Amino acid sequence: MPQPPEVEQLVEAARAGDAAAWDALVERYLPLVTAVIRRLRLSASDADDVNQTVWLRLVEHLDGLREPRALPGWLATTARHEGLRLLKRRGRELVVDPGGTTFDTPEIHDPGETLVEDLRSHALREAMLELSEKHRELLLLLLTDPPLSYDDISARLGIPRGSIGPTRARALAQLRRSRALRDWGDDTPVREGGAFDVFLD
Repeated sequence: MPQPPEVEQLVEAARAGDAAAWDALVERYLPLVTAVIRRLRLSASDADDVNQTVWLRLVEHLDGLREPRALPGWLATTARHEGLRLLKRRGRELVVDPGGTTFDTPEIHDPGETLVEDLRSHALREAMLELSEKHRELLLLLLTDPPLSYDDISARLGIPRGSIGPTRARALAQLRRSRALRDWGDDTPVREGGAFDVFLD
């Protein structure tokens, strides 16, 4: 299976005007941006506005990005900043019911607390791209909600029911060795016991 291009390659190609590279960057990091925005509990239309603004900011600053490998952190920080700026602007607008009731604004949580979780989720998504299609499909089926039975998974993938557990173990071992998770060390987001709680929010 061919390895996905490094972020540095995509950034350089996007700077040179390669539309496919830009599309690849958006596809790769859109889940990260969406996860950060979702933590702010914005309305659907506000979330869309913030999302668009984040990518516009990247267009504006792509040439000045000194360290392309820092792009995920830059995107997460920009998404938080733009979302909080919108919430601050909205906070100046007092919503009042004609009957005299003032509606409480939802509690705003500090999104800085979720940055590590967001980056770990992104790293795990990147690591999944390094797996074989067979291993990736199996792990994704094991994540379905409600959970599928081993019999259902066996039928969908065309593999014996008894090989699901060993194949899962090999896939998780491959994830732990993946390039995307290399820098996480002992804090890898892949843990024993089906621990994909930071993956696919």
